[in-house]
Parts: sequence; C-alpha cells; structure tokens
Amino acid sequence: MEISAPRAATHATHAAASRERRDIVSGEVMDEARLIRFVAGPDGAVWPDLARKLPGRGLWVAADRASVATAAKKGLFARAAKAKVQASAELPDQVEALLRSRLLSFLGLAKRGGDLTSGFEKVAAAISSGKAAWLIEASDGAADGRRKLLALARRQSPAPGLFGLFGAEELGLALGRENVIHTAFLAGRAAGRWTQDVRRLAGFSPLLPEDWREEPIEAKREP
Repeated sequence: MEISAPRAATHATHAAASRERRDIVSGEVMDEARLIRFVAGPDGAVWPDLARKLPGRGLWVAADRASVATAAKKGLFARAAKAKVQASAELPDQVEALLRSRLLSFLGLAKRGGDLTSGFEKVAAAISSGKAAWLIEASDGAADGRRKLLALARRQSPAPGLFGLFGAEELGLALGRENVIHTAFLAGRAAGRWTQDVRRLAGFSPLLPEDWREEPIEAKREP
C-alpha cells in the first residue's frame, strides 16, 4: 500500500520550524512525523522513543527499516550523540514491534472516544456517508465481506485508507470484543494522529497481507 509522504511544511512560525529535525543518516531536514526519535539509555543502549517524551538528546532517523538499519550498522548513533552508545542490529524489528503495539493501543483509545465503528453494516454505512478515514480489515477475515466494503470505499473521494495488518483476535483484544473483522476509523483528529503512526509503520512492514489480491485503495485523506 502506497502512502504519500506529507507535503513539506512552510516555516511560518518558529513553532512550525521546531517540528523539523535532521535525519542522522541522510542529513535531510524533515518533519518529525516522518522520523523516529531515539535516545541513549543510562547503559549506553539506543532505544526508540515513539512518543518523543523520553529525556535525553534526541537522535532522529527517517522512519524506514533501511535507514534505522544503516544507522545501527555504521555507528551513526554514536557519531550523532558524540558518545559511546550501542545500537542493536535488531533495532528495526524493535521499532516495528513497538509501532504495532502503539497502533493497537490507539485503536482501543479511539473506540472509547467514539472514533471507531465495527461490524459490516455499521462500517458500510460509515464508508457510504464519507465518514470513514480508514477501513481496518482483519488480516484473517473472509474475502467476501472485505471485497464488498472495498467496492464501497472506491466510490468515495477521497477514499478511506486500507489497513490489514492485524488479525481478528488482535483487533478483538484491542477493542474489547470477540474477533473483530470489519472496523472503520472515523475521520477527525484522532484518525489524523493514528495516520501518522501508520505512515511510520509502512516504512517497516507491509500494511496488507501478501495474499490479498484486491487493488489497494490509497490513503489520500489528509490527517
């Protein structure tokens, strides 16, 4: 699934400029939303800081597997920190796992906030009314229902994004229900925040199962 990168921000204010950081791998300055923040712990190990709240100097890397792997392999974290820090070769996998967990947790929060709806009929209604920012389909759900919802989604402009990385059991645990197959994330601020982490995860993992044959719908909706 292709997710377009955010447009470059215009530096209208100092606050806007402060949201941009330099990628220690490429040297490119980009919006924080396109980066992963890392910090060095007391033991000198490099840790991902997805929420950007941990104390210490931030070490910023583009949100994709190749960039994080390069930073770890070539000692770029130590160079940027100007200190003896060590990054595990497993760091890209660690970032992926943390992003997955973060997205699942956010779905639970969104449900409690009234930003999600589940079940075929409710999801179909959300899509048809243009209220769905994301169509979240269980990776192990039956193809028939998914195809029907995708057909509805393709009629919308902009079309909702399609996410199919989590299984029905995972979604059910996150949402406090048994085996969730079809879910719609309704458009709004919460969906915008979730989209940022989906975009980051897309750099580490495909967002759709390999065996899905449908042409994916693009995530064109702005956060």
